[in-house]
Amino acid sequence: MKPSDVVREWVRRFNAADIRGLAALYAEDAVNHQVVTEALHGREAIAGMFRIEFGRATMVCNIENLFEDGEWAILEWRDPLGLRGCGFFHVRDGLIVFQRGYFDQLSFFRQQGLPVPSHYLG
Repeated sequence: MKPSDVVREWVRRFNAADIRGLAALYAEDAVNHQVVTEALHGREAIAGMFRIEFGRATMVCNIENLFEDGEWAILEWRDPLGLRGCGFFHVRDGLIVFQRGYFDQLSFFRQQGLPVPSHYLG
């Protein structure tokens, strides 16, 4: 699969909250770095992050733009509540080996009705 095809499938599985399916799209030693947190190393750590996030929030990813350049796909997304972000996916042999995502986590917490950690407020 081309990188953009992998990301389209990632979005489909994300919107289905399919944690096992999402994890299967990552290489065993993949890195996922959402810039609001420390980078996660390995498929199991990435699956764990999805378990936590889907357990506390309703998340939906709508594709606004999807670009591809060689082994990279770049996703610009929005959710129904107005949150926007972008993700960069490095794909090799049909698996995500690296992902970096950018979004406003403070807005995410507030939109989802989640408590805002004190380090955001002080």
